[in-house]
Amino acid sequence: MPRPLRDPKPMLDRVIEEWGGHHDLWLFGYGSLIWKQEFEHAERRPAKVHGWHRALKMWSRVNRGTPSNPGLVFGLLSGGSVQGMVFRIAAADGLETLGRLWLREMPTGVYDPRWLDCNTPGGKVRALAFTLSRRSPNFTGELGEARYREIFASAAGRYGTSIDYARQTLLELRRHGIHDAALARLVRMAGDDRAAGSHGNPAMQSRATSDKAP
Repeated sequence: MPRPLRDPKPMLDRVIEEWGGHHDLWLFGYGSLIWKQEFEHAERRPAKVHGWHRALKMWSRVNRGTPSNPGLVFGLLSGGSVQGMVFRIAAADGLETLGRLWLREMPTGVYDPRWLDCNTPGGKVRALAFTLSRRSPNFTGELGEARYREIFASAAGRYGTSIDYARQTLLELRRHGIHDAALARLVRMAGDDRAAGSHGNPAMQSRATSDKAP
């Protein structure tokens, strides 16, 4: 396990304090949380967030790569908008869920947890999301097509390859009627034309205005 960038416990303590524990907990998923929650939820809804977008621009040295050959996972970067899913966790299960989520998503303290306003068919909810700073050493910056192909072809970690992760996310987004053209383009770049086929609702796109996802 790489050395933590920051101690994740104070961030967990802050989130717990901000949540309070007196009402149900909402979580926003934009990547693997959509198809692999690993927690019980009372409700799930499609959701759109303004001011952030999904981008495959975060180095992964454990789950989808190694320290010597890092892979890629999604980060939530500022700018644009993003479609994902929100999950409602019963208040009684919130503390346990946050603890398990921290072990999965925050062992090295790489993300910046934030409460974001999420627009859903049932109204607006405030949900916890894991965002990524462009100042983070795990932010890749801009990657060219050749570099993406190299990573897709060679990097693998304890949960598999980056391209499998990207493909599974794309397919699950599409299953919920969410179209992410940038992600489809990346999957197509890896030679998976079937998974990257053009389907879904064009009105539900993850697009960035100030910094487009690759």
